[in-house]
Amino acid sequence: MEFRLLPGGTVTGEARVPGDKSMSHRSIMLGALAEGTTRVTGFLEGEDALATLGAFRAMGVEIERHGAGEVVVHGVGLHGLKPPSQALDLGNAGTGMRLMAGLLAGQPFDAELTGDASLCSRPMGRVITPLESMGAKIDASEGGRPPLRIHGGRQLQGIHYDLPMASAQVKSCVLLAGLYAQGRTSVTEPAPTRDHTERMLRGFGYQVSNHDGVIGLEGGGRLLACNIDVPGDISSAAFFLVAASIAPGSDLLLNHVGINPTRIGVLNILREMGADITLKNQREVGGEPVADIRVRYAPLHGIEIPEDQVPLAIDEFPALFIAAACAEGRTVLRGAEELRVKESDRIAAMAEGLTTLGIANEILPDGIIIDGGTLGGGEIRTFMDHRIAMAFAIAALRAQGEILVHDCDHVATSFPGFDALARGLGLQISVQREEA
Repeated sequence: MEFRLLPGGTVTGEARVPGDKSMSHRSIMLGALAEGTTRVTGFLEGEDALATLGAFRAMGVEIERHGAGEVVVHGVGLHGLKPPSQALDLGNAGTGMRLMAGLLAGQPFDAELTGDASLCSRPMGRVITPLESMGAKIDASEGGRPPLRIHGGRQLQGIHYDLPMASAQVKSCVLLAGLYAQGRTSVTEPAPTRDHTERMLRGFGYQVSNHDGVIGLEGGGRLLACNIDVPGDISSAAFFLVAASIAPGSDLLLNHVGINPTRIGVLNILREMGADITLKNQREVGGEPVADIRVRYAPLHGIEIPEDQVPLAIDEFPALFIAAACAEGRTVLRGAEELRVKESDRIAAMAEGLTTLGIANEILPDGIIIDGGTLGGGEIRTFMDHRIAMAFAIAALRAQGEILVHDCDHVATSFPGFDALARGLGLQISVQREEA
């Protein structure tokens, strides 16, 4: 599937983006391991979250889908999962695989985690290393890549782990394994990362501490079912926050978006670039802060992106690179090595696309330098990365020529209906099947 985009347009109206992907994954996982029935509203009906849902069904968990983001999970308790009859296929879901590796490491049965070509090319050593230090036994393909074969029946031991990188997925993997470990499991992270796992564990009645940056829990507890309302995903909202910021005349309201303090780097960075962003109707829903976000067009200027904001905006950088391309002056990003191990090497992929559209840039070992300029047209490779595809879709708002974005099938992993919503808000986007 490919996106064909005509240049120009204005972004106006009111919308709600799909539910938060991180929270949707975790709601299924913890709901499945809880005692009782968990009801989830706002669940992301995207391929990644549905792959996680399917994996737990394959391990004997009854999960009902009632449409419109409503899911009912009949929990089996921490020790109630059944051995799957075949490999658990997580599609493109890196979050699903890394977190489930932690949960499965403490099970009494063997399990195999696999996925599509993109997922099976991503390194998993960053979760294998701490899990093996807890006593897990995991076989991986060359380079620590999936499929992962996790050998069950091993008693895990609690550890303290100093994360070598700021990664919520690694932190969550270790903490979830800690549910099954003897003693205390704790992590220290070099910079704050999204804390949905800690918040949701507490919501399910599990005690999680955070003292002086050391996050920990004791093994052997219980999870008790609760209701979860998943807010709109700020990572999905980011594309339209940038779209409205760069297209003259734009005025957009995005309703019920999660503004977790560990996720709002995109708001902070855009505001520092000069964006006109206002938070309205701020409230807390199920332990997560939520707001309606209004964004209006404003001229942007290049900045040195503060390194303390990088972990708070790690998934939003493809959209932010488009903001930088449309800004006056130079934008410099450093400290973003994590972008190289996402669904693609997002620094290299975005740099190639920006160059295609005529935007000068320079790749750094841990980031990129982007000089704002005039966007042309051209054909974009996405490297099967949903966020690359959506980023270059919004770039058309300021382009001088038509943009054709190839390999857009993976957009459905995080943002089903992206093209329809984009069209309704003012982008000139059409979808067509690529010729074989």
